[in-house]
Amino acid sequence: MRGAGTWAALCLLLAAAAQLSRQQSPDRRPVFTCGGVLTGESGFIGSEGFPGVYPPNSKCTWKITVPKGKVVVLNFRFIDLESDNLCRYDFVDVYSGHTNGQRIGRFCGTFRPGALVSSGNKMMVQMISDANTAGNGFMAMFVAAEPNERGDQYCGGRLERPSGSFKTPNWPDRDYPAGVTCVWHIVAPKNQLIELKFEKFDVERDNYCRYDYVAVFNGGEVNDAKRIGKYCGDSPPAPILSEKNELLIQFFSDLSLTADGFIGHYKFRPKKLPTTTALPVTTTVPVTTGLKPTVALCQQKCRWTGTLESNYCSSNFVLAGTVITTVTRGGSLHATVSLINIYKEGNLAIQQAGKNMSAKVIVVCKQCPLLRRGQNYIIMGQVGEDGRGKIMPNSFIMMFKTKNQKFLNALENKQC
Repeated sequence: MRGAGTWAALCLLLAAAAQLSRQQSPDRRPVFTCGGVLTGESGFIGSEGFPGVYPPNSKCTWKITVPKGKVVVLNFRFIDLESDNLCRYDFVDVYSGHTNGQRIGRFCGTFRPGALVSSGNKMMVQMISDANTAGNGFMAMFVAAEPNERGDQYCGGRLERPSGSFKTPNWPDRDYPAGVTCVWHIVAPKNQLIELKFEKFDVERDNYCRYDYVAVFNGGEVNDAKRIGKYCGDSPPAPILSEKNELLIQFFSDLSLTADGFIGHYKFRPKKLPTTTALPVTTTVPVTTGLKPTVALCQQKCRWTGTLESNYCSSNFVLAGTVITTVTRGGSLHATVSLINIYKEGNLAIQQAGKNMSAKVIVVCKQCPLLRRGQNYIIMGQVGEDGRGKIMPNSFIMMFKTKNQKFLNALENKQC
């Protein structure tokens, strides 16, 4: 049963929405339907039947347009959707623009994101529900704002100049505020790439960057398959070079601890560089695709070469963990690893169930190297397009012991 505080909050929200509705159309209560087209300086949107339980198997789309020359600022006042750490079942997607728009974020559960700001005068909100668990849905308010009106909560936007900077709200005078979501979409001409560097960086530290973080993506949307890295703590990420002409930078802060924040700079550069120009070091390692346990591959010697440090730098992910499940499929071993620590995440998909974090890895040649259930390992490797780790015969794997921790922590702070 939901607490009295939750119902009181719902009543207050409905009262606010009713007041706005009466101003726009007297003697009418707000009625939330599945989707709609909304224009004007401000307004409310909500899931179908809010505050009642939203219906199953639905797909609702709201298209918001504010006056030209302004941007849309969306604030969730209430959200209660089926909770899932990857928001796979019931969720709300928010896009900048109406068609082929940049996705600003995907939300579910009961956590309210900070203010979401479009890059132009249009925003699209889409809610999808499956056939199972439901909640009370959501209600959000939108307002029109000036493009350069940032304040304590507004940040992000579309960056198209050849060079520029981006920073957290309040930088450098005060810590960034809690409950903020910022998205910067950098777009270069088709024949150019984007170089990104962080000058100062201080974001709440966590081994898995679960609370406050900066995520950088190739392309123009939040897409884990194209994520270059996810960063927190007080060490600036290594310089980043885009694969093509677009980068997306997402900053997220939860409702608790904050920190100084960051300032970063970007510049465009030609795709083809002079041979005398060295590429900046980045945290990106190309993902592996289509690996199969061929005879030639699996007849290779089952051992790694080089040092712990050289393997660390050449790997897309580095973790210490306990193998909790194993299953053989088509000559490969599929394993689930419960994380003790992750030193380099790369594009690896991390799953959370309660307080436990885990990742999935595939040993392409099932017994080379050998993983045993219940054992603790240090595992280094590349990442497939599906977010799973790929372990080759020459991948670095060794038994994990507590004495390894200090050296691995030192490598974590090292610039390769």
